[in-house]
Amino acid sequence: MIVTTAFDTGRMWKWSLTSVGVNLLLGLPAVVPVWLLWYFVANWPFAALGWTQREPTENDGMLPWFLFGGSVTVGFALLWWLANRPVRRRVAVASPWYWLVSALVTLLPTFVLVIVL
Repeated sequence: MIVTTAFDTGRMWKWSLTSVGVNLLLGLPAVVPVWLLWYFVANWPFAALGWTQREPTENDGMLPWFLFGGSVTVGFALLWWLANRPVRRRVAVASPWYWLVSALVTLLPTFVLVIVL
């Protein structure tokens, strides 16, 4: 039988707040890969579908964006996962909910910038 004490509850809150803090801090540099992904999608797939217009000075093709944008995005995703993995084990939340909320909290600074600018 597992007994939850006040200490355990305080510890859960501490790690929950740590999780929010870690993801908010990671959300600041996350603006760069999110912008790179949007720029790529807006200039190629969405422009091909007619949903957006291509940047008129963009004539380098897709390869530089796959090399640069892909490596930045994969690098950030790896950093995000490595930072959240030890925190996830200490938070008493179901795993799918933890990862969903962590991703949304990480995107919060990007959403704020989109609204402000």
